[in-house]
Amino acid sequence: MSGIRSRITTVRAVAVVGAAGIVAAIIGGGGISPAPSVEPTVQAFLLAWANGQYNKAASMTTGAPATVARSLSAVYQQLNAADDSLRMGQIIQRGNSATAYFYASVDLGRDGLPWNYRGQFDLHRTGSTWRVSWSPSVIVPGLRSGQRLAVLTTMPGRAPLLDATRKPLAQPSEVYVVGVRPGRLADPAATAAALARATRLEADEILGQITAAPAAQFLELARLQPSAYRRMSPALARVPGLIITRTTMRLFSSIAPVVTGSVGTETASVLRANGVPYQPGTTVGISGLQQAFQHTLTGTPTTEIVIAGQNGRLVRVLRRWSGHPGTAVRTTIESSVQRAADDVLAGLPSSAAIVAVQGGTGKILAAAAHQAPGLPAVQPLDGRYQPGQAFTIISTAALLATGFNVRTQIPCRSTNPVGGEVFSNDPEPHLGPQPPFTTDFAHACSTAFAGLSLQLDSKGLAAAADGFGIGADWRLPLASFTGSMQAPAGYAQIAADTVGAGDVRVSPLDMALAAGLVESGSWYPPSLVTSPPDPGLKPLAPFGTDIVSTLRSLMRATVASGAGAAANVAASGKAAVYGQVGSVPLDSGRGGLHASWFVGFRGNVAFAVLIFAASPDATAAPLAGQFARGLTAGS
Repeated sequence: MSGIRSRITTVRAVAVVGAAGIVAAIIGGGGISPAPSVEPTVQAFLLAWANGQYNKAASMTTGAPATVARSLSAVYQQLNAADDSLRMGQIIQRGNSATAYFYASVDLGRDGLPWNYRGQFDLHRTGSTWRVSWSPSVIVPGLRSGQRLAVLTTMPGRAPLLDATRKPLAQPSEVYVVGVRPGRLADPAATAAALARATRLEADEILGQITAAPAAQFLELARLQPSAYRRMSPALARVPGLIITRTTMRLFSSIAPVVTGSVGTETASVLRANGVPYQPGTTVGISGLQQAFQHTLTGTPTTEIVIAGQNGRLVRVLRRWSGHPGTAVRTTIESSVQRAADDVLAGLPSSAAIVAVQGGTGKILAAAAHQAPGLPAVQPLDGRYQPGQAFTIISTAALLATGFNVRTQIPCRSTNPVGGEVFSNDPEPHLGPQPPFTTDFAHACSTAFAGLSLQLDSKGLAAAADGFGIGADWRLPLASFTGSMQAPAGYAQIAADTVGAGDVRVSPLDMALAAGLVESGSWYPPSLVTSPPDPGLKPLAPFGTDIVSTLRSLMRATVASGAGAAANVAASGKAAVYGQVGSVPLDSGRGGLHASWFVGFRGNVAFAVLIFAASPDATAAPLAGQFARGLTAGS
């Protein structure tokens, strides 16, 4: 059997002589001599079969040698077996007839599934020669002429990722299914080779699936998303006997791709790279939760070894390994909030991201991203960006912890040297020469905060950052960043960190969680999955109610009359919007782009909006307003 490693374990057979057919009498000499033992013939037949010496094995049978040799060679190949072994069992001999039992073990090569069965065949003696009474049932009990073995493998449908209300996050999308009807192929090997060239699958593996499948049934060989189909279609058109159908599945498209990630099918290169055997119907998570919960979502296949008739129809099931379906994974995503974020970002000329969490729980309600052509992408969960003046939510908490009075008048100058470094701010003469701090906060005045940083020390600023969860030891089941801030050294460094332009690095998720603290009074670690649940940290309540209340008032003023006014979409009977803005140049080499932030909340939905803008004057507040307007009341 080509490509199959066979072996036979020789075990001394137990010969049982029946009373009815005792022995053959030999006349002359007055004695009786027993019939010659059948055991050597049984052993020689099994050994030749196992070693692929099919003509030799066939010569020991009563069948036509060519027909028997073909049958012995083909049967296990019909299963696309990776290995097989034969072991001699009991032999019952009655005069000139005998029955031999053997044990076969066939490795189907599907994650090591072994098919073990006991076979048997009859033998008859003519003169001094024993021969195997031939029929296909010699190979497998119950197999008859004109029938063949086949393997039916049914992959369970991939279980869904669900939103918070148990609705699928995946949307119906177009899928191209390519396959064949094995019995109608003029040259299965040619079909397999042509399909392999088109899809980069292994031709031998495709051919193995074709030869192992029932002849009359449609055999799915691969699923393709539209982009892959368009790329492969010229080559697919040259595959003889290929059948292509277009259908719709919840497989490739999601309302929250940042969270769910993507799915690959049989042609995914990651399967080949990881040495996963080719199996029609296989799906693999390539990124996101689809990758993190791959084994949970896919389940295991059901495999059957069957006898199929000449028409390809099922005759008998010889062995069945029951699989189990995948298990759905429920997330914290609120579809209405996610769609609100998606709608805001769709078609933007700039790259941007929105992350929303539920105040008081830390549950991630939405995570959306949009990449504009030619611009770097914004990473909502694991990006590392300077937050600019949006960080003044945190540095203000540090100031308030020192007893600072927000009615204090602090000038908002165009420049302010601190510790040998000059901090600048766009001139805002309409604020007056001595505006109160509330006005400085509302207009995100960098120079005012740089000067106020002299009232802070590195320990106090670091404590406030810790209270807002910056650098906390939480983990999500996908790539994420918890934020970082090195201990500032010197006045200039403290001032730079105070205005979010020093060593502070955060993701949009970090800042959404910070806004959640102001909304609820406590900082909660983020969670994304509820079934199975995310392991999380305990919530923190690092600030007194007076500090939290003051931060709310300051953030409301920013939106009501300050730099975040474009986000002021409050209507009668609906929750107001609170927030803070920020703008800071991106790291060097980003073509003069600025990171423009809005961090705030409406109702119990806390969120961060980040856009990569070409101008430092651009603001994320209008996007925040559109997003806030899209939130349902009470979200």
